[in-house]
Amino acid sequence: MMSMRTILAGAAAALCVAPLSTSHAAWEPSRPVEIIVPAGPGGGADQMARVIQGIVTQHKLMKQSVVVVNKAGGAGGEGFLDMKASPGNPHKLAITLSNLFTTPLATGIPFNWNELTPLAMLALDEFVLWVNAEKPYKTVKEYIAAVKAAPAGQFKMGGTGSKQEDQIITVAVEKAAGVKFAYIPYKGGGEVAVQLVGNHVDSTVNNPIEAVAHWRAGKLRPLCVFDGKQLVYGDKVAGDLGWSSIPTCKSQGLDMEYLMLRGFFMAPKVTAEQVAFYVDLFKKVRETPEWKKLMSDGAFNQTFMVGAEYAKWVATEEKRHEALMKEAGFIAPKQ
Repeated sequence: MMSMRTILAGAAAALCVAPLSTSHAAWEPSRPVEIIVPAGPGGGADQMARVIQGIVTQHKLMKQSVVVVNKAGGAGGEGFLDMKASPGNPHKLAITLSNLFTTPLATGIPFNWNELTPLAMLALDEFVLWVNAEKPYKTVKEYIAAVKAAPAGQFKMGGTGSKQEDQIITVAVEKAAGVKFAYIPYKGGGEVAVQLVGNHVDSTVNNPIEAVAHWRAGKLRPLCVFDGKQLVYGDKVAGDLGWSSIPTCKSQGLDMEYLMLRGFFMAPKVTAEQVAFYVDLFKKVRETPEWKKLMSDGAFNQTFMVGAEYAKWVATEEKRHEALMKEAGFIAPKQ
């Protein structure tokens, strides 16, 4: 039978050991996490956000659920201002595209990306010059010849928003080829692709993921990709053609290139521990077969950046977009 002294000694030992065996749990979300999409439904940012939502749920990468919320008002300004007005809230993320720069420059809204917390670049998105598959032109040269033969402004170029990426590229094409389009803005890339399928516009500069289903269905035709090199994805997408079959626009006489951010930001004043949680989450997302399929389907450049490297890249891109928009005359006058 144990003596009282032995029992007390054992209890004292347990009290001494207990604090050492209790580790402080790392931060994790305590309620559902919102992914704010500063663009309309069906576009590239929206599709990526919803794929991430599905991956996190399916693979149980987080205890809390993910909710995707589109806030496209004011060319995405609605979403950015929401994030800015949520200091210290770690349960909101914003998936960003180049309207991170273009919207403040074009509209003058009181927002700059450095008011948020850079989280991670997940990929860079390509732009492709698309036409309806029923049209006779199969090369950029034939297409530009048709535009030049028509009255100035008769050819309609469809794109997402005004004074954003699609229109910036459109103006660059006009200057490079000596042509003039009537630019028609829509709310999102999904709608842009549908308008081209219906022949309501003559061409678009949509992202691959926004038009791939229509290419696969034989409704659209890619003429060139606005990158410095051909895409690396060789799997067949439409008949015998894959993304690597598409020539660069530079090789077709359009001397220009443009890649777009697909990355994430958090609200102001979040902690390093909260940032680290989501960086780790995205690393897990990138290892899943569903993510790899999205990258292949959408021909994404799979560059990944976090921390100071990511912030430096964003700052450089902001300056580049400001120069492009000044040249195009898209900068809002200062109040």
